[in-house]
Amino acid sequence: MIEVKGVSKFYSQKKALDEVSLNIEAGRIFGLIGPNGAGKTTLIRILNQIIEPSAGQVLIGGIPLNPLHVKAFGYLPEERGLYREMKVLDHLIFLASIRGLNHQDAQKAAKHWLEKFEIMPWSKKRIDSLSKGMAQKIQFIGSILHDPQVVILDEPLSGFDPLNIQLILNEIKAMKEGGKTIIFSTHNMNSVDEICDEVGLINHGKLVAHDKVSALKTQHKTGAFKVRYKGNQIAFANALWTGFELVSTEEIGDQWFQSVIRSRQGQTFNDVFSSLSPALELHLIEEQLPGMQDVFLKLVTDSTP
Repeated sequence: MIEVKGVSKFYSQKKALDEVSLNIEAGRIFGLIGPNGAGKTTLIRILNQIIEPSAGQVLIGGIPLNPLHVKAFGYLPEERGLYREMKVLDHLIFLASIRGLNHQDAQKAAKHWLEKFEIMPWSKKRIDSLSKGMAQKIQFIGSILHDPQVVILDEPLSGFDPLNIQLILNEIKAMKEGGKTIIFSTHNMNSVDEICDEVGLINHGKLVAHDKVSALKTQHKTGAFKVRYKGNQIAFANALWTGFELVSTEEIGDQWFQSVIRSRQGQTFNDVFSSLSPALELHLIEEQLPGMQDVFLKLVTDSTP
């Protein structure tokens, strides 16, 4: 769907992006992640045609990015901006109209989303009377009510409480199920774990990683396993012998324990089972893959000069 090919961006002597290349498949949720100042927002602005690359190009369905693509994109910027004196419904109609909808269709779409988010009673309120979270909802709606094929969301969860975070995440999942392509830029790695199919991590303007979330977790696993068992702790320690390191143990019932162990020499699930099963009553063995928070920290640390 989207091909970024060797894109660089210079600001005077500063290189904000350095030959970034990546592919974003249609109908997927792509996490664009990286530390502050890494170049994520620069890439997002290039995709939205707010700025042009200094080198390289972007293709949409094989066609060079051009002004005709604007209506196919929805964009929620990190720095929110609504006209404070406008009323909610009027503002949404305005946002839809600049994306190509006529007044009737814009009004219909705006009312649909206000009803869906159960905030229709606020339709005649001025923007400056809204809470921060409510204004965030209005801007989110404004980015998608023209039914774009590509939705770019820059920190869409900022300012929301846990209930509204889940509301937005559920809506993003629904958009994916409807065939939309979503670019999701965030520092919230828990949400990346929950909804992203793939991620691209940018650090110091360079693309450091680009892969499926599941693949990145597998690549950075630490050999940790969670084991739930019944038996004697001495028997457990003896069964581990020198092949594993005991990380933690907690008692969860009469003679029942849960431990986290880490392999010393790349032992597998079968090795854990073979070591423990003769001496203990096993209830669970589960390999512990790192979360995206741990993967993020490792990748950023390794790629920082």
